Amino acid sequence: MRGEHREPLCARHAGWTAAGGRSSSPLAAVETTTLYRPVGPAELELIRRSGFRSFPPRLPEQPIFYPVTNRDYAIQIARDWNVKADGAGYVTRFQVTTAYLSRFPVQTVGSSIHTEYWVPADDLAEFNSNIVGVIEVVEQFPSVAPLVGS
Repeated sequence: MRGEHREPLCARHAGWTAAGGRSSSPLAAVETTTLYRPVGPAELELIRRSGFRSFPPRLPEQPIFYPVTNRDYAIQIARDWNVKADGAGYVTRFQVTTAYLSRFPVQTVGSSIHTEYWVPADDLAEFNSNIVGVIEVVEQFPSVAPLVGS
């Protein structure tokens, strides 16, 4: 949309490096699915404190954790919701083992791009243990929003 590389819906990787070669990591045989999560500054700070390895526990009024399947949907939420509610919004991208993720059906909650997983809050620790690699910040809104920890 803005001339940037767009990842396919639920891009899957099976041990390939960014340069296109096979990884020698023991995790190379683990198939992963790329997911996104829009967050505000407070949640991003908690992610940073985890070393960008996990999402924080849900609050009592948040019984479901909602990672989304595509960048465009995550951008919509970060830009249109998080900025309004928190003054800034960030899109995170991360990999989850496909085998673990397969226990949760994809939910469509609007148009065809509005797809997400519904992970019960009680399952978030196990979800976090199935994240492969680190959680990356790939978008920020407004574009001049300070990155947490900067």
